[in-house]
Amino acid sequence: MDWKTLEALLSGVNKYSTVFGRIWLSVVFVFRVMVFVEAAERVWIDDQKDFDCNTRQPGCANACYDHFFPVSHTRLWALQLIFVTCPSFMVVLHVAYREERERKYRIAHGENARLYDNTGQKHGGLWWTYLLSLFFKTAIEVAFLYLLHLIYNNFDLPRRVMCDLWPCPNQVDCYNSRPTEKRVFTYFMVGASAVCIVLNVCEIFYLIAIRVLRISHRGSLHASPKKRCSEIFFITASGNKLLCQICLLYQRETVPLSPSF
Repeated sequence: MDWKTLEALLSGVNKYSTVFGRIWLSVVFVFRVMVFVEAAERVWIDDQKDFDCNTRQPGCANACYDHFFPVSHTRLWALQLIFVTCPSFMVVLHVAYREERERKYRIAHGENARLYDNTGQKHGGLWWTYLLSLFFKTAIEVAFLYLLHLIYNNFDLPRRVMCDLWPCPNQVDCYNSRPTEKRVFTYFMVGASAVCIVLNVCEIFYLIAIRVLRISHRGSLHASPKKRCSEIFFITASGNKLLCQICLLYQRETVPLSPSF
C-alpha cells in the first residue's frame, strides 16, 4: 500500500484542524504508520510459515493457525488506519464544496463579492461536519480495539497453543514465532490507538466549549442594552442656562455576514 499518497491527502486536512487535530495527525503518521510500515509488517511477514506444530499431519498446522489467528495483526491495523483517516476527508470535501460555491458567487456578482469570510472557518455546517468526523474516528478506533481484544484475548499472543482440530490426529502443541516481539508491537499499537482516542475526545470537548462560549457571548450582546446619553441646554426666562441630560437605551444587533453552510 502507498502510505505516502494517504499522507499527502491528509496533509490538506491539517490546515483546517485545531491543535488537538494536528497532534492527532502527527501521532497517526509518526507512531502508527511509520512503525507499522518500517517494523511491524516485517515482524509478521513469516508468521504462518514459522508456526510450528509437533505433528507432520498434512493440513493440521494450517487449520490450527487459522483457528487461533483468524486475522493477521498487520492486515487489521492496515484496515484500521485506512478507516480511521477516512472521516477526515469529510472536512476536505465540505471545504471544497464551499470553495465551489464561492467561485460561482463571484462569477455571478463580481470578483469583489464574497459569500464566505473564510471557506475553511469552522462555523455553521462545517463545524458540524468536523464534529461528526471526530465522532466517527473515535467510534472506529474503539471498534477496532474491541475487535482486536475479541480475537486475541487481552491483546495477548501465547507462545504455545494446544489444538485438536481436524485433521490433527490428536491434541497437538503448536508454537508461535517471535511471540515476545509481537506482543511488544501489539501493546505499542494499542497504546498509540488509545492516545488517538483521548486526543479525539479532547478535541470534541474543545470544539463544544468554544461553541458554547461564543453563543453565550453573542447572547450577552443581545441581552444587555447599551446606554447612550446626550446633553441639551435650555435657556430660562431669566437668561440662565439649564443643563438637561437625556439617556436612551438601545440594543446592539448582530447580522450574519456569511451563510452557515
